[in-house]
Amino acid sequence: MTIQLPDATGALHTYEPRTEPLALATGAPFTSRTVFSAAHVVADPFADTTPDSPAAVDWDATLAFRRHLWSHGLGVAEAMDTAQRGMGLDWAGAAELIRRSAAEARAVGGRIACGVGTDQLTGPASLAEVRTAYEEQLALVEAAGSQAILMASRALAAAASGPEDYLEVYGHLLRQASEPVVLHWLGPMFDPALEGYWGSSDLDAATEVFLEVIAAHPDKVEGIKVSLLDAGREIDIRRRLPQGVRCYTGDDFNYPELIAGDEKGFSHALLGIFDPLGPLAAEAVRVLDTGDTAGFRALLDPTVGLSRHLFQAPTRFYKTGVVFLAWLAGHQSHFTMVGGLQSARSLPHFARAYELADGLGLFPDPKLAEDRMKTLLALYGVTQ
Repeated sequence: MTIQLPDATGALHTYEPRTEPLALATGAPFTSRTVFSAAHVVADPFADTTPDSPAAVDWDATLAFRRHLWSHGLGVAEAMDTAQRGMGLDWAGAAELIRRSAAEARAVGGRIACGVGTDQLTGPASLAEVRTAYEEQLALVEAAGSQAILMASRALAAAASGPEDYLEVYGHLLRQASEPVVLHWLGPMFDPALEGYWGSSDLDAATEVFLEVIAAHPDKVEGIKVSLLDAGREIDIRRRLPQGVRCYTGDDFNYPELIAGDEKGFSHALLGIFDPLGPLAAEAVRVLDTGDTAGFRALLDPTVGLSRHLFQAPTRFYKTGVVFLAWLAGHQSHFTMVGGLQSARSLPHFARAYELADGLGLFPDPKLAEDRMKTLLALYGVTQ
């Protein structure tokens, strides 16, 4: 069987799908690295909504996908950028997602960490209002029994006048946190509203402020997540962290080398690309657990092409490709997203994502993936 796929020019070419998926078993959590997958949400396809309506979530399918990740030993990073925080999922929806996922994690013994932000603020806000919003979300996450991830805040980026405001707000939150948190630095390629975070558009200056926050509260920072798509900068930050503070890579372009590490250390992982790569990523980390770095790289290096494709500029629309692959893989029955974000990528983009994912053996049922890809192509007027 073959399938006709459009390339970036719109020209069709013939692709022969693989017939067998990779054989990837479920398993226990890892021993050499702590690995989280930032997980997407599944929309309710039958909800009568508009792109600016509150999110309508299919809770059964959303929680089933989290059980899938936990079954492979991965932790779930909940209500993060991958779950469309600020791009279709509002704070009310995120709060419900946190409560439900945290309860599910307790029921199955899965590891979970949840995003804490300020997205209940919908207009200009003062620094005091930013602090209050962060506090509200931190309290909810801790009450749910989850580790907290302090996410970057659009409202703080807009309200802060310089580095001292970041030091004050984050210092206040870290003193209040009942358990050590993960600090998340999300770069403007993921969210343009975060340009100049930590008080400067100069990344060297911003890095110094980020590290100052951590150095002042090392007992309250379990780890940091760096999402700047800059491997060299992440390695530099990693080597300057206080003893005991982990670095979780959020670099969806360079994750194999960063997780493998070097003679001076390594990164753990908290990645959106591990949503579609979950079982394969888990298999790779289990190989790394045995000390076989070459085997780990042999499994994970070939996935970088798919990741760079999904996360290509505008990077913030990578969620569309993630949900598209979840549909092809059979984790949900439809290709619909909250906020109508399924329209954010082109047919040639989807076609290339399908080809790369199929080549990696990511689809548990290759025939189902092929049939669904042909259905999408037919909707766009491509006949087979």
